[in-house]
Amino acid sequence: MRFPPRVDVGTSQRAVKFREGSRFRSAKLHDTSARMTTDPFALFDSWYAEAGASEPNDANAMALATSTGDGHPSLRMVLLKGHGPDGFLFYTNLDSRKGGELAANPHVALLFHWKSLRRQIRIEGPVSPVDDATADAYFATRSRDSQLGAWASDQSRPLEDRATFETRFAEMEKRFAGQDVARPPRWSGWCVTPERIEYWQDRAHRLHERTLFIREGDGWSKGLLYP
Repeated sequence: MRFPPRVDVGTSQRAVKFREGSRFRSAKLHDTSARMTTDPFALFDSWYAEAGASEPNDANAMALATSTGDGHPSLRMVLLKGHGPDGFLFYTNLDSRKGGELAANPHVALLFHWKSLRRQIRIEGPVSPVDDATADAYFATRSRDSQLGAWASDQSRPLEDRATFETRFAEMEKRFAGQDVARPPRWSGWCVTPERIEYWQDRAHRLHERTLFIREGDGWSKGLLYP
């Protein structure tokens, strides 16, 4: 008969207490930023910059929640490509699943989760298309292969096999050989205008700190939430 490995409960508990204590001390180093500011965008800039310095990759990754017109939700990760008082920008194929849902129900939620900082930011609000000039300017910054991929991909549509997609990509390489790659007409960006922004900071023993900003006219109200 095989017995489970012996666990030194005392050592295990001490290790947990050490980890929890270290986590609590680490969190305390950052625990005043959300409570001290009255500007949710300045706070986002600060936390976003720290995430860029501490996350191993893609600090601009965010979960984007959309839903159909009759309320069936879907969720995926996208990349933040611009932010400021006017809103938070991302780009996609307008005929993709998310593109269709955004057109049918232009209200979304975003979530940033930075494990290295033990922080989250939740954003909710309506979404609207960016203008052509904004979309063109961003598309021009993408790598050439990414630009060609935007032409080759019928995003979210069924694909018979990988070879079909690779063949289409090769066709786009030939089509745009020796010239700039223009933005596809059904590829553009969306801007989320925030109505609620919540800043979440981890605390030991799940005693987390949550600071909520709610848009009120041209300003913002601010308060705390129970964890």
